[in-house]
Amino acid sequence: MTDPRIGQLLSNRYQLIKLIGRGAMGQVYKAEDVLLGGVIVAVKFLSQTLLTRKMRDRFRSEARTCALLSTKSMHIVRVMDYGVDDQEVPYYVMEYLEGNSFSEIISAQNLPLPRFLNLARQICAGIQCAHQGITIDGCTYPIIHRDIKPSNLLVIQDSGFGELVKILDFGISKLMQADASQTSSYMGTLAYSSPEQMEGRELDSRSDIYSLGVMFFEMLTGKMPLLADTHSFGSWYKTHHFQPPYSFEEANPAAKVPKVLESLVMSCLAKLPQARPDTIDDILKVLEPLEQRYNATRQISHRIGEALLRKPVAAPVRNADDLSPDEACQLTTWPKDKPIAQIVFPHILETKRETSATIWVMLPQQEIENIQIGKLYNQFFKTFLCIQSPHPVVMWVTALYNQLQHKDGNPRWLKCFLDLKTDQGQKLTRLLIEKESFYILFFAVEDPHHCAYVMPVQPTTAQRSQLLEWMLASQTWASMGKAATSKDLLRSEFEKIKPKIIDALIHARSIKALT
Repeated sequence: MTDPRIGQLLSNRYQLIKLIGRGAMGQVYKAEDVLLGGVIVAVKFLSQTLLTRKMRDRFRSEARTCALLSTKSMHIVRVMDYGVDDQEVPYYVMEYLEGNSFSEIISAQNLPLPRFLNLARQICAGIQCAHQGITIDGCTYPIIHRDIKPSNLLVIQDSGFGELVKILDFGISKLMQADASQTSSYMGTLAYSSPEQMEGRELDSRSDIYSLGVMFFEMLTGKMPLLADTHSFGSWYKTHHFQPPYSFEEANPAAKVPKVLESLVMSCLAKLPQARPDTIDDILKVLEPLEQRYNATRQISHRIGEALLRKPVAAPVRNADDLSPDEACQLTTWPKDKPIAQIVFPHILETKRETSATIWVMLPQQEIENIQIGKLYNQFFKTFLCIQSPHPVVMWVTALYNQLQHKDGNPRWLKCFLDLKTDQGQKLTRLLIEKESFYILFFAVEDPHHCAYVMPVQPTTAQRSQLLEWMLASQTWASMGKAATSKDLLRSEFEKIKPKIIDALIHARSIKALT
């Protein structure tokens, strides 16, 4: 049967392509944002069977919650728009993500410790953001997710980050408002619900922590910590209330889990909320030193890598025009019209095969080598800021933080500007929108005659969409003053958010990209 929604144009903007998912509250479609030149998005509709006033309000609350939370955490799916179709069915528009469900990842194997620590910290970072709350009408309200489970987590691949966790579906989340009563009916997923959630009691952050405990146990052992006799509410009610969770040894004798981590997970599974960790921060305080301990064992491989990097490698001579962008970058030389100094500037790199947006930066040779050798410790920040008045200018910010090298807590900032009223600025912006990656070219002050290192960086879909909006707006926006004035204003605005960025880079060591 043909889906009548396929091909539908919502709000003269979002053209539905195909159905990509179904959930308890509705359906999700892949769509094109025709206003932004075909940018791919996802559109979630409320199910036709739930078109009551109460569920409409809940659906709208979900959209608002995700929209506000996604501005605070890269680990929460970004919501950009909300509307109602011709049949009065509400929908909201979010970023389109391609990746693997946690359910697929866990079912394939129990996770090795390094991978677990990386993913667990990201999950905690996203849930912690929700628990810290969103601001509505000047008041901050904590949010309990209430349905943490593998199928509500997606892992996507990011060129700068590696594996990036996105938390989905705040459809049954609850704002903890002083004047709002909790629902007395059960909503959640039986195998992951806390005992108090099964009872329909008032919930706090410790209910989500119980669900995390179930999932962490599953990630580390490949097995569930609790099994009910039947998949019914009554059976799971008894299981969560009275059945002791399996030990790690019972679930998977081959799993090698540090005792401190095992104790943490088992404490999350405590029947009584007061016996669990109070906050996500308490969990992160245990995970952080474990991650540091693991990373310390990688030092020997870094030293081997250093030796290999210093060893000359012979390569056949090729025509630069036939090379890929990454290979072409390696063959570039520092421009004669630029001083031999620690400067940063944007540049368009052209070959017969492709044209790419690049950032060129000159640094001391030792710092570049440290970036190469210690690349497992590299964490990235990338963003774009824009001002349209008095003159349309984009501030292009990339930062690199390495916990071994930047022990003073100051990242290496790479900042440059794109004037949207110039051909060069427009072309660079268009390349950033159209290409999946831009490249950072590192040159050593001591040896500027060849490129020492090339690092590809991938802007997010949301960033590329935002750049397109700015570029389109700039075409009709008249300049009312000098570009230099706009650059000064952008520098001032960036200084205001800079401390928060530094804090995030230092205290979230697993994060390699911030949106």
